Amino acid sequence: MIASAQTLRAPPELLRDLRGAVESAVERNRAEAILLSGGLDTSLVAALASKHSALRAYTIALEGAPSPDIEYANLMAKALDLNHDLHTFSVEEFMQNLPEVVKTLKVFDPMEIRNSAAVYIAMREARKDGVSTFLTGDACDELFAGYSFLFNLAPLELKTSLQKLWKAMSFSAVPMAQSLGMVAKIPFLEPEVKKLASEMDPSFLVVEENGQKWGKWIVRKTFEDLLPSQITWRVKTPIEYGCGTTTLPQIFDKRISDDEFREKQKQIKAADNVTIRDKEHLVYYEIFHRVFGDRLKTTGRTCPQCHYEVRSDATFCRTCGAYPI
Repeated sequence: MIASAQTLRAPPELLRDLRGAVESAVERNRAEAILLSGGLDTSLVAALASKHSALRAYTIALEGAPSPDIEYANLMAKALDLNHDLHTFSVEEFMQNLPEVVKTLKVFDPMEIRNSAAVYIAMREARKDGVSTFLTGDACDELFAGYSFLFNLAPLELKTSLQKLWKAMSFSAVPMAQSLGMVAKIPFLEPEVKKLASEMDPSFLVVEENGQKWGKWIVRKTFEDLLPSQITWRVKTPIEYGCGTTTLPQIFDKRISDDEFREKQKQIKAADNVTIRDKEHLVYYEIFHRVFGDRLKTTGRTCPQCHYEVRSDATFCRTCGAYPI
């Protein structure tokens, strides 16, 4: 049963320990810039990091698409008096950056690419300004139950699911930054933060407040005095929704005819034994195939849809995005 904020009170020592751990983690991971979405995680890191040094902030959005991150990132940048760069990119710019993203991540999973390619474009903008180190808010969702698919689990089930997430979690910002000669710093991955999360009573992670279930409840309560309420209680918004790349499936649907899609879908299945699910998937796979040519070597368990390697306990395929497998 999910706890209610009306009956739940977080122990003061827990709030103190979590605040201290996150503050220390951010202080140790000083950087020149932050990729700012205006969500809870990046805003929290920005608020703490800006206490120690001047910080540049970078926000990205797809041109002409609904991009709620802009409003919230502007709000946070103004509150912290950050040097804030908003970069809107076209579909053409998105496409130009795809080969490097695909090469670095070795994937053609649409969700991963919609999120990661946007972040990569933001990194490139930062690099143009001479930035070599930047902060992200990665890992807060995994550590403190930010994802909505966790919200209806009983406390023990939630704990088990989080432990599985922790074993599998990886963040594309790290290898993409390396490909650009940059360093991505992730304060939430510091050992004391991870230790606190692993030892925490799951009842403090997902809590119902004002008729709504909130993930990362303990993080919101710990830092609610530091952030504007619109940020503290902002609903989790994946990058693709926040920056507008969630509109890409509709864009590719218009650019590729049904006949062309069906023909290429059949050809790829026959030649490569890869199942292409939709037109966006086709675009990314064609780039993947051009980048890597012959099939990557695999051992052990493989995905039933793309036949690339997956972990023995995986429920989805990182390469093609198939779920469930």
